[in-house]
Amino acid sequence: METMIVELTHKRALQLLRDLEALDIIKLHDNAEVQKPKLSEKYKGILSKEESQDLSMHINQMRSEWSSI
Repeated sequence: METMIVELTHKRALQLLRDLEALDIIKLHDNAEVQKPKLSEKYKGILSKEESQDLSMHINQMRSEWSSI
């Protein structure tokens, strides 16, 4: 089973999709049901622990430089 997001470009397209759902070919979901993953979950594990510590130190250094201006 595969989930896709479809943009309707014609006013009759929704009725066609509802007809397909009535035939048990597809299942329609409301927009409210579609949830995007949190950014923290999406990028979890991308950086190694060492890389994340280096990045954190760099960010803190940049913040201190900006606050001294």
